Amino acid sequence: RRKADQGDLDAQCGLGVCYLEGTGVPQDDREATRLFRRAANKGNARAYCKLRHCYRLGRGIPQDDDEAARLYRRAAEQGHPFGQYLLGQSYERGKGVLQDDCEAARLFG
Repeated sequence: RRKADQGDLDAQCGLGVCYLEGTGVPQDDREATRLFRRAANKGNARAYCKLRHCYRLGRGIPQDDDEAARLYRRAAEQGHPFGQYLLGQSYERGKGVLQDDCEAARLFG
């Protein structure tokens, strides 16, 4: 908690996961999304992926596939492998983006 409060982006993501899952702290989707957003606003690729999870499933914030895909893209652009995979899934399924098998295959690469 102390490192997260001091601005450590990895600590913010880790604490956000704890709140999302209720591990060591009371489960709180809103607090999790606040922490993920805080780290994502500083450009943390892992936070983009975690925050997109919240948008994709509507946990702590309204469900929004378009915003989830935007966050996948930001993580993918930073070379985050899981972000690339998730963006590929979005293209494959047409969730938040136009369905595009070629782009999905490129991202799955």
